[in-house]
Amino acid sequence: MRGVPGALVWRRRVAGEALVLPDGCMDLLWLGERLVVAGPDTRGYRVSSPAGAVVWGIRFAPGSAPALLGVAPGELLDDRVALTELWSADRVRRATGVVVAQDDPLRGLAVVGRSLVAAAGPVDPAPAGIVRALRAGASVAATADAAGLGVRRLHRISLAAFGYGPKTLARVLRLQRVLALARSGIPFAECAIRAGYADQPHLAREVRELTGRTLRELTAQDSGA
Repeated sequence: MRGVPGALVWRRRVAGEALVLPDGCMDLLWLGERLVVAGPDTRGYRVSSPAGAVVWGIRFAPGSAPALLGVAPGELLDDRVALTELWSADRVRRATGVVVAQDDPLRGLAVVGRSLVAAAGPVDPAPAGIVRALRAGASVAATADAAGLGVRRLHRISLAAFGYGPKTLARVLRLQRVLALARSGIPFAECAIRAGYADQPHLAREVRELTGRTLRELTAQDSGA
């Protein structure tokens, strides 16, 4: 199956309650009969579905979804909104028809995603550059300097692309960085240093604030413990 440039097509079986962690991305979800947009999250988002329910989706690269979907990310912050509330009924009907017509929803979503990418045309490189700098641990001021932008201009671009400012984006990306380290078995104290936290207590506070859980709980959940 051909992928979607700058995006990931995914499938997940939900076992009742689940916690979706903030990652800087937005998703277009297929819930078996309707399309839903998952807005940018600033904290863990709890979902509840019947045991064994399956969700399919396209996860767009951070900052790319607003231009592709034609939505303002700040209006969808920490929310899930039916696509019928954002697009015309006819446009949603056509997109839904594409998904339903395929034998696998992933294939249908991939077709929809590629059509969105083609219709959007050239991609603004600024959001991707901001993500690369912050993901590497650069400060907001250093990120603005590297992009040739003032801090205020950087903030405006971030709001339009991510739904929140660069400081929040930096926290979210650092969370993802420390989760990847912890999941690889690295001791938490070393994870804190590598991910750019001041110390392990700082890491603990940030993870709790962003997810509502401890890092140990999150890694235990990953392992099924």
